[in-house]
Amino acid sequence: MTFQTRYLLYIGAVHAVLIGLTFQLLKEDKPYFIAAEVLILLSMYIAVRLYQSFRQPAAFIASGIEAIRDKDFTIKFVATGNEEVDGLINVYNLMIDQLRQERTRQAEQQFFLDKLIEAAPIALLTFDFDERVSAVNPKARQLLNLPNDELIGRPLSAIGHPLLTYLTDLPTDQPQTIKLTGVETYRAMRGQFIDRGFRRQFLFIEELTAEIIETEKKAFGKVIRMMAHEVNNSIGAINSILHIAEPDVPDPDVRKAVRVAIERNDRLNQFMRRFADVVRLPVPNPVLTNVPDLLRDVLSLMQPQASARGISLTLTVPDSPVHQLIDVAQMEQVLVNVVKNALEACQTGQSVGIVLTSSELHIRDNGQPISDDVATNLFNPFFSTKSTGQGIGLTLTREILLNHGFAFSLRTQPDGWTVFRIRFGLI
Repeated sequence: MTFQTRYLLYIGAVHAVLIGLTFQLLKEDKPYFIAAEVLILLSMYIAVRLYQSFRQPAAFIASGIEAIRDKDFTIKFVATGNEEVDGLINVYNLMIDQLRQERTRQAEQQFFLDKLIEAAPIALLTFDFDERVSAVNPKARQLLNLPNDELIGRPLSAIGHPLLTYLTDLPTDQPQTIKLTGVETYRAMRGQFIDRGFRRQFLFIEELTAEIIETEKKAFGKVIRMMAHEVNNSIGAINSILHIAEPDVPDPDVRKAVRVAIERNDRLNQFMRRFADVVRLPVPNPVLTNVPDLLRDVLSLMQPQASARGISLTLTVPDSPVHQLIDVAQMEQVLVNVVKNALEACQTGQSVGIVLTSSELHIRDNGQPISDDVATNLFNPFFSTKSTGQGIGLTLTREILLNHGFAFSLRTQPDGWTVFRIRFGLI
């Protein structure tokens, strides 16, 4: 039973007793009886007014609580003239003003944060309390190339993206640089924030590929140009002197040594030109090309080398035409380099397969597998696993494919086949 109900019952009982006593005592004396009844009615009126006065603050409080529960911070009360009630109204109105200002400020900050996240050049994934992805920004969707329904509501381990598999156990607040089996390089960091008193996590992923490649190109380009300049100048002067002196050398052995020195200088000059070719690689001149025809030409060029080593070299193309905008000469150089590397990884009786689809080109071999440590460095400038290798082939391949805008990777799959994968761009 509420306080209001008890109060009404008490007032009712008191006045009922007064009416009963008045009737018993004054029923014979009508003037006094009427005056007593008037006083009782006046007392009842005063009691009701007092009840309304007591109830008014409670009504204001109930209305205010209802407005706050509905998150309506626009309702304010007007002063009633009652000093005690007006004091309560002033406190409530002040509280509502502060709540409305705080809510507006939070809404503005949230709007700004949402816009900032949407426009951020860094991929951002936010997780719920169960470490499932709850939100992704446009950069994350672009980077992962996955629709929302394959991201939202899933833990990282269930998404199946090769980059995210490296980030599943990423420690909190410890940025790490991750390099995949191509040239893709990323910096990732997992952080935490408090939401309604509980910890939630987020993941930043920044792509560093273009920045690193540009820095590398500037560095090795400067070194190669300096080396080529010094070597060419020295070799040119030395060879001129040797060519002049060679006919006048009386001793045949010395004359032969001079000829060997000249030839060695020529080979050194050619060696430096190969390095310089990477720096002087021209911008692609793409034309719409029938890719199967280009692959058949490469197959014809490399088939004798494969046959001489007892290696099976095959080509698989789709029935429908596949056309791409490419620089034929540069892409032919890429394919020759990749097929040559695949053949060199194989032994007699093993296979190299060139497989073309509408959007990708795979060059597969079941030869010597590539370890994970080597795979992450294969496309580094001038890296080579061969004792006599210079690392120019894959460096040149990398530059050509990047200039064409084609994604690529090289790795050994769990089934033992090593695949060089090239994903074509859109025409």
